[in-house]
Amino acid sequence: MNDPVVDEVRNARDSHAARFNYDLDAIFRDIKEQERKSGRTFLSFPPRTVEPNHASRSISPDLPTSQTASAREAAPAADPQR
Repeated sequence: MNDPVVDEVRNARDSHAARFNYDLDAIFRDIKEQERKSGRTFLSFPPRTVEPNHASRSISPDLPTSQTASAREAAPAADPQR
């Protein structure tokens, strides 16, 4: 199933890239030049820092860190008779 709007955007992107022989640096420079010529104000923000999520760490040192408490609780208990 093709979406005509998506196809149009992809064709425009490909045509623009072909003008610069698919050179990403040249494409970037052209986009920045178009922004400058537009007279509009463009904002840039510094990257956000992400704090580590310590809540997902394993409580028991002998279990892998990817195993969460809910996964341990859902696991069937080992049969001591075996």
